Amino acid sequence: MKAASSSLRAAFSHCVLQVRSYDYHHYLCLLELPANMRKAAFALRAFNVETARAMDVASDPKIGLVRLLWWQEAIDKIYANKLIEHPTAQALSSVISESKISKAWLKRVVNARINDANRDVMDLPESIEELETYAEDTASTLLYMTLQAGGIKSTAVDHAASHVGKASGLLLLLKSLPYHASRNRHFSYIPAKVAAKHGLLVKEGGRSEIRLDSREGLCDAVFEMASVANAHLVKARELANSVPVEARKALLPAVPAQVLLDSLSKVQFDVFDSRLARGVLGKPPLWFQLKLKWYSWRGIY
Repeated sequence: MKAASSSLRAAFSHCVLQVRSYDYHHYLCLLELPANMRKAAFALRAFNVETARAMDVASDPKIGLVRLLWWQEAIDKIYANKLIEHPTAQALSSVISESKISKAWLKRVVNARINDANRDVMDLPESIEELETYAEDTASTLLYMTLQAGGIKSTAVDHAASHVGKASGLLLLLKSLPYHASRNRHFSYIPAKVAAKHGLLVKEGGRSEIRLDSREGLCDAVFEMASVANAHLVKARELANSVPVEARKALLPAVPAQVLLDSLSKVQFDVFDSRLARGVLGKPPLWFQLKLKWYSWRGIY
């Protein structure tokens, strides 16, 4: 019994370390959660880190895809009460047994990652709506599961979580554009309609490709997408008075989303500006932590 307890503690410590290392701004958000949500939230965020990074850490895209398929099977095994020798899976299994997290939501996250991984590097989403769906299936769904772990049921909070997740997901895709370009994924997260509107889309050999002949065009495209994210944050905050007080800390990811939006605005939406890579989302770490604490203390997001 002691060995099992020690193993589980180690598994949750692994989850905390993973989130702190690879998703620091959300790590700080999770520290503000009440105890009945925090443990589950770290396991869920670690699961998100594992699936989000699967393609990035693999030397070959096929290996990354195999990793995602492994997680798809792991979810089935967890719900079948089968032991999996993986710290994040062990923590997730414990959380699922305690909180009855929906299997469909976990599957939704993995399936969204798999569909994204299966995209050809030259395939562009047609519209911003496609990226909003991806953000809903990943970032928003993560918030739904966190709320479920806290036993919170509210239509208003679900709507707010949807908007916060979409804003967060869209903005993080924008921030990652230079990284994906350096990994030969080009600018596959700029929708074709947006790229064409701002003179970034060229067709060669029957295929569409984004070219950066115009940095101004890229900034305009990023601004258009960031404006959609901003609209989601506005809608989420319009629902604030209807959101139960005990649920508001789960929506604190709206704070880093707003910080990133403000940082993009400061650099005129140039995602290549080196200032975006400084500190936490372009802001000094202490400033970010104090802002987050202030929002948490006031019970707002």
